[in-house]
Amino acid sequence: MSVDARTELGLEARAQRDDHLDTRMWLRLLACSTEIEQAIRQQLRKRFDTTLSRFDYMAQLQRHPQGMRMSELSACLMVTGGNVTGLTDQLVQDGSVERVEDPSDRRVWRVRLTRDGRRRFEQMAAEHEGWLRGLFQATPAADKRALFQLLGQLRQHLQAMPPGAPASPRRSNAKGLS
Repeated sequence: MSVDARTELGLEARAQRDDHLDTRMWLRLLACSTEIEQAIRQQLRKRFDTTLSRFDYMAQLQRHPQGMRMSELSACLMVTGGNVTGLTDQLVQDGSVERVEDPSDRRVWRVRLTRDGRRRFEQMAAEHEGWLRGLFQATPAADKRALFQLLGQLRQHLQAMPPGAPASPRRSNAKGLS
């Protein structure tokens, strides 16, 4: 493989022909995910002067019009409470989000999109969908469905693994002992 081709492939270039298929597959998934994420980040910055983190935050609130507790939002976004607080402060300041008392516990805040925030998010989401269609346009619909199915199976397998499970199957030694 030429140096230019290896540079073009980025993360995937780490894999060698004699590497295990699992290693090559993982690197390819990682490379594709990274490239897609970078393209989306660039478009969000260019078109809306926003970040992927803000977009993801607003997407969660769009799905929960009644709002969410900050701890729920933190869990959904898989980030710390401090990150959610920082994003909330920024989005409150620009008028996209508001804090409201939680009716079931007045010590807790819920956050929800404002009318303006909902309008902004809907515009971003529509363009986001178009960007994704553009990124995947070369892949036939049947292949997309098959890949979606296979990735779903992989995700179920990964989620079913007990915490702390070994990342690789145990191999027997020469005497057949594990």
